[in-house]
Amino acid sequence: MSYQQHFSMGSGLFPFVFLIACSRPPRGNFEFGRTCVVRPQGKHQATIVWLHGLGDNGSSCSQLLENLPLPNVKWICPTAPTRPVALLGGFSCTAWFDVGEISEESPDDWEGLDASAAHIANLLSTEPADVKIAIGGFSMGAATALYSATCAAFGRYGNGNAYPINLRAVVGLSGWLPGSSSLRSKVEGSHEAARRAASLPIFVCHGTSDDVVPYNYGEKSAQCLNTAGFRNLTFKSYEGLGHYTVPREMDEVRHWLTARLGLDGSRS
Repeated sequence: MSYQQHFSMGSGLFPFVFLIACSRPPRGNFEFGRTCVVRPQGKHQATIVWLHGLGDNGSSCSQLLENLPLPNVKWICPTAPTRPVALLGGFSCTAWFDVGEISEESPDDWEGLDASAAHIANLLSTEPADVKIAIGGFSMGAATALYSATCAAFGRYGNGNAYPINLRAVVGLSGWLPGSSSLRSKVEGSHEAARRAASLPIFVCHGTSDDVVPYNYGEKSAQCLNTAGFRNLTFKSYEGLGHYTVPREMDEVRHWLTARLGLDGSRS
């Protein structure tokens, strides 16, 4: 299947997740699922962790990304833990953190966010020193990637533990920013956090017809990041795009990553 055909298919849709990927297993400790890796076809210049949406898995992401013409990138595609999700009435599916509703007033699952951000950082911590590292994601995966960006700026997770890696870029597609209401005051309270925030490239994309994560949440998340000091941020809107990706969006992601990570010329 071609790269264009792959990325024209949506993923992470809540109705699909609810009917197909969710169940009611007993509550307990959350373990991360299988991690899939797409090896670079050329010189290894960057490693990117890509995070799936609610109810999806790393395998489906790896199948899509292996067709994205970035031959010098190693993709790491982890699978979130299977956990009860309040948004789905307590049904369990793969989720990076628990969420009751997607709104600015909804309480954030800091424990779940920190656990996922730490798992992602651990996956990147053993990459060679000369390889640039980045995080991207779709929907809930985008929310987790953007949360990781704030951890990188603060130099610590929400629980106070040190954030161990030097992120070089973050991509968020059709997502939102957890903890947006308190972000500005936290960044402004630390000179080092402000410096790191200003230097971290972030690419946020959202479709205007998204009926799962409304467009205004993505737009407000980008505005919040920018206001908080994340000056190296690009926001792209896509007219008529719903909660899925399309080839034009992924082409722009590819070009943005190539420029921000200083990658050698990619395949057209």
